[in-house]
Amino acid sequence: MKLTSKGRYAVTAMLDVALHQAQGPVCLADISERQHISLSYLEQLFSKLRKALLVRSVRGPGGGYQLAKDAVDISIGAVIAAVNDSVVATKCKGEKPCSPSGRCLTHSLWNDFSKKMQQFLDSVTLGELMENADVKEISSKQNMVQELQSDILHINQLG
Repeated sequence: MKLTSKGRYAVTAMLDVALHQAQGPVCLADISERQHISLSYLEQLFSKLRKALLVRSVRGPGGGYQLAKDAVDISIGAVIAAVNDSVVATKCKGEKPCSPSGRCLTHSLWNDFSKKMQQFLDSVTLGELMENADVKEISSKQNMVQELQSDILHINQLG
């Protein structure tokens, strides 16, 4: 099974939007800074997320992105699918024979595992993750670091 960085970053960025959109649209530069994901990569991901109707963009000063639905209505599986990632664990990915003689001995095992993993990801929502104690603690620390960096930058500009 291989969940690529594309899927992991998309979930991380969507969770960041969910956690911060109460203050208004979330700009990609802020997500980039908090989550250490390149801005150009986020632009590519959010283009796909917007096409999948998971986020909407707000233009102009103070613009950025907001969730297009309630966080409790957006599954992690939907986010991963929106960026064309998958959690298929079979070597063949179901598209070709596993081996020269057809299916491999463990094809059914990995296929069943893939289905269970997809069911799990489809059952977890951004809203649930937002309520997770670890997520809240990490988000709080990221916000404090971002505020300190902003204060330091402001002080340097004055001095």
